[in-house]
Amino acid sequence: MSYGFGAGANKSYTDVYKGSFGYTAYGVFDYHITPFVTVGLEGQYGMIQGGDIVTDPHNRQFVNKYMAISANAKLMLGELVDYNKSEFLYNIRGLYVGMGVGAIKNKITDIVRYKPSWAAVDPGYGPFPGVDKSVNLWVPLNFGFNYFINDGYGYMRYIININAQSNFTLGEGLDGYNDSSAKFKNNSPDVYNTYTIGFKYMLGTIKSYRKTL
Repeated sequence: MSYGFGAGANKSYTDVYKGSFGYTAYGVFDYHITPFVTVGLEGQYGMIQGGDIVTDPHNRQFVNKYMAISANAKLMLGELVDYNKSEFLYNIRGLYVGMGVGAIKNKITDIVRYKPSWAAVDPGYGPFPGVDKSVNLWVPLNFGFNYFINDGYGYMRYIININAQSNFTLGEGLDGYNDSSAKFKNNSPDVYNTYTIGFKYMLGTIKSYRKTL
């Protein structure tokens, strides 16, 4: 088993014209089926934002203070290749892909529901449809790297983790806008990507397996 935490930046890709960068912090708990296959839980907290009331073509912007939790599985390269005879494969054995499913709780703390009076097109138009609080299905896809570090007894005990995560949400809560397709293009799910670095600690007893870390 292992647990850890980390943080980094995120960027939104939603119904507003242009996404912006926010921040994400996370905690994880993983059960190691093998040294290179895990199932676990991940919790996230952060801020997602996008748009700009001045530069956006529809004068829209949003800020989402969100929380999310998912169950996930990850598969590392070390499970699939024989790295004992290759220094290169040994060094990259911690590369992994993963997928999860969970829920994201959206809390919109700042949003433009009505165009400002000085808007170049349709000043005062509104309200833009949508809700400020919602819960959506959340599907995270992971690609990352685990760098293993020995403890004082020579066992692999610590992990430095670098992760890129693409997060698909099924629903219209991420940006707070639920637009009619007759007025806005609204054919793709709301997405945010995270880029994080973290630390993990492996605990428990050492078990025998055909491959070791």
